[in-house]
Amino acid sequence: MSTFKSTTRIQRPAKEIYDFLADMNNHERLMPAEEVSDWSSTADDASFMIRNMIKLSLKIDERIADKSIKIIPASKPPFDVELKWELSAEGEYTDVVFTIEADMNMMMKMVASGPLQKMVDDESANLFNLLH
Repeated sequence: MSTFKSTTRIQRPAKEIYDFLADMNNHERLMPAEEVSDWSSTADDASFMIRNMIKLSLKIDERIADKSIKIIPASKPPFDVELKWELSAEGEYTDVVFTIEADMNMMMKMVASGPLQKMVDDESANLFNLLH
């Protein structure tokens, strides 16, 4: 299992950040534009291509109000993957941890690790830039 993680701190209430992340329509704004294409979404699911390499269809599997959002594949991906946003409020700030866990074979890991880490880092940075 490969883990890709990024953390940011935003000066907003956890509820506001949670409400944004709980709607998959908002996630397109978080994606690295140069890495993602063919975006389609509803409040509960999204599908897109990662750099003309992997087509992913994802859905929200679990929402815990103001705490976390777990996203899993809506259809069989090239490898098992789970995305998780975790929020923890600390005074006027909220710490946000975005994690992607992927079960990839060695060849897929060599190809996909860079784009997946970039996606995690870019989504966290974009969330910060949109909501700070």
